[in-house]
Amino acid sequence: MKKNNLLKLSILLLLFSVGCREKILEKDQFPNVIIFFCDDLGYGDIGPFGHPTIHTPNLDKMAEEGQKWTNFYVAAPVCTPSRAGILTGRLPIRSGMCSENRRVLFPDSEGGLPPSEITIAKALKTKGYSTACIGKWHLGHLPQYSPNAHGFDYYFGIPYSNDMDREEGVKPYESCIDPKVEYFNVPLMRNSEIIERPANQETITKRYTKEAINFIDENKSKPFFLYLAHSMPHVPLFRSEDFANKSLRGVYGDVIEELDWSIGRILDKLEESGLDENTMVVFTSDNGPWLIFNEFGGSAGLLRGGKGGTFEGGMREPTVFWWPGKIEHRIVMDIGSTLDLLPTICSLTGIELDKDRIYDGFDLSPVLFSGEKSERNIIYYYRDTEVYAIRNGSFKAHFKTKDEYGSNETISHNPPLLYDLNVDPSEKYNISDKHPHIIQEMKVLLKEHQSTVVPVENQLEKFENKEEDYQSKSL
Repeated sequence: MKKNNLLKLSILLLLFSVGCREKILEKDQFPNVIIFFCDDLGYGDIGPFGHPTIHTPNLDKMAEEGQKWTNFYVAAPVCTPSRAGILTGRLPIRSGMCSENRRVLFPDSEGGLPPSEITIAKALKTKGYSTACIGKWHLGHLPQYSPNAHGFDYYFGIPYSNDMDREEGVKPYESCIDPKVEYFNVPLMRNSEIIERPANQETITKRYTKEAINFIDENKSKPFFLYLAHSMPHVPLFRSEDFANKSLRGVYGDVIEELDWSIGRILDKLEESGLDENTMVVFTSDNGPWLIFNEFGGSAGLLRGGKGGTFEGGMREPTVFWWPGKIEHRIVMDIGSTLDLLPTICSLTGIELDKDRIYDGFDLSPVLFSGEKSERNIIYYYRDTEVYAIRNGSFKAHFKTKDEYGSNETISHNPPLLYDLNVDPSEKYNISDKHPHIIQEMKVLLKEHQSTVVPVENQLEKFENKEEDYQSKSL
C-alpha cells in the first residue's frame, strides 16, 4: 500500500514539474537568461555567503528573493577550462580545453574552444534569441574561436585574463599588487575590432555595465541571452573612482562592491522594463580565490584551498538563482554545477540536446521550480586532465592532492583521503579508515568515468613558440 502511495506521489510530482515548465513556455514564451560570471571570486566573498565587511545589497536581494545554492561547483579550478564547461555543459577534457602544461590559454595560444562545440548561445540561436557576451572570454582570441564564432551576436570585452600582455620588464607579482593600467597591454574589443589598448581597467566594470544595459534596451521585445563575464576580481584589481576606498575590506572589497553595484543596475533595468518576471538570472564565478595574492585575493570562507586546486575552495562557488514570480525563495543544499546550466536552459526553451556527444550536466528546473531533489550526486574534481577527487553524495575522496601554485609535487593517496562534506566542509578530518566500502565505490566511479573519456586534440598546447614558456610572463 505504501509503495502504491509513493508511486502516485512520484507521478504527481513529475506531472507538476512538467506542468511548471509548460506553463513557463506557454505563458511567457521563451524566458530571457542572464548569467553573471565573476573571475576568481571566493566562496566567502559576498554578503549572502557570510562576508562580514563587504557590502553587497544587490546580491543580498537576489539571495533573499531567489535561491542560494550552497553546494554549487564549477568544471575546473582555473579560468579557461571552467569557462569551456559553463558554456558547453561538458567537462573540458571532452573538448581539449585543459592541459597539464598550460593550464589556461595565453596571448600566444593558437587553440581555442573547437567550432564543433555547442554553446548555450549557439543552442539559443535556434530559438531566435539575441545573444551577447560582455566581459572576459578566455576561450581563444583567434577569429575562429571568438564569441562571434560561438553563437554570440555581440561581443564587448577582453579576450583573455587582465594580467596578460604584460609589458617587458614589469615583474609579474609586484605588478599585480601595485598595478597600473599601462602595465597590461590587454586589448578591449567590440566584436572583432580592437577599440582600446591597453584597456582602461579602472573604468571597465562600468563600461561592461553600460554595454549590458544597452543590450537589454535594444532586445527587450524579443528573448535574449546575456553572458556577462566580469574580469574582476582577478588580479590586478581595478575599480572606478566612485568605489575607491569605500569598502572596509580594502581594494578587494572596493572591487566586489562595484560588481554588486553593476548587478544592481542591471536588475533595476529588468524591473523598469517589466522584464524581471520573464528573466532567469544566475550569479556565480569561474573558480575560487587566488590565495597567493594574500589580501589582494579573496576568501573561500570556511572552505579549504583556492584557485588552482581541488579542495573545496577551488571549485565550490557562491551561487544565486533569481527569477521573480517563478523561483521561490529558499536555500538549496543539493549539489549543482555550472555544467547543469546548458541542460537547464535548453529544458526551459524546449531545445533537445544533441545525441552525438556526452553532456555532463543535469536539468535543474525541477529543483528550481518544484522543490524536487537535484539529480546530481557526483562531482568530478579535475585538475587539468586528471581527476584528483570525486564527490558522491556527502562523501569526497581525494585520489591525488597538489598545492594550487608553487610546489610541483603531486601526492597520490592509497587509500584516498575521505571527507564527509556535510559534517566537515573544511576537509579537516580524514575518515577513510572508517569507510572502506565507500572508498571502493569511489574507485569504481573513477574507472567508469574514465571509460567515457575519448582522447581529443589538446587546444591549450597549440601555441606560437614551443620553446618559450609563456607562463613565466603571466600569472
